[in-house]
Amino acid sequence: MAKVSKEGFTKEQWKAFKLERKKQKELARQKKLKKTEQVNIVPETVNSEIAFVVGNGVSRSNIDLHKLQKIGKIYGCNALYRSFAPDYLIAVDVKMIIEINKTGWQNKHTVWTNPNRSYERMKGFNFFTPSKGWSSGPTALWLASQHRYHKIFILGFDYKGLDNGQKFNNIYADTNNYKKSSDTATFYGNWLRQTKTVIQEHKNISYFRVIDLDTFCPEELNRFQNFQNLPKNQFMDLFQLHN
Repeated sequence: MAKVSKEGFTKEQWKAFKLERKKQKELARQKKLKKTEQVNIVPETVNSEIAFVVGNGVSRSNIDLHKLQKIGKIYGCNALYRSFAPDYLIAVDVKMIIEINKTGWQNKHTVWTNPNRSYERMKGFNFFTPSKGWSSGPTALWLASQHRYHKIFILGFDYKGLDNGQKFNNIYADTNNYKKSSDTATFYGNWLRQTKTVIQEHKNISYFRVIDLDTFCPEELNRFQNFQNLPKNQFMDLFQLHN
């Protein structure tokens, strides 16, 4: 923007002008960032109604992902690759990427991560450009949302720890690159904030978070008209997942 002299402005007029100028700069910055994300980060648009984003909270432990894969694309996180091959695996932790690279799993499957000097020479990975800078679960939700599904079902986003929020909540607890099941719960504030951002920015997508009867339900999420909690038994009935 061209430089403007405050000559001829009253004090209040100049203050209002600077405020409006600041707003215009921020809008321009957001527009540029959005354009960059659409062009550089997301190389495709998936033509499908439904997707499943799979976190690793224990609430999803008895859901057969193989059956879901026949219904829609699956976006998984971190160690999920050890026992199941999602259509997209998202992992942003350095130790997890190093683990995946040792197996060569990324050479036959799609893995997304953030750029990092620790593995910039590793081959087969897809890098978010610019770096998303989020945790794996919300990043997976964001990527699925960028692919423009009509409905996204969210599994294993438990947020709160086990034992009334005290203990680490993860299917892969006590395994390599994960905390022990006896360790204190991981703070979920960033996960929740990032999830809220995705839902708020994609109002044309309906989000369904699959929960157990005792799963923690943050009140902040219930405020979105395009979001609802879905009891697991209803989810199982909907997709005929019962054995």
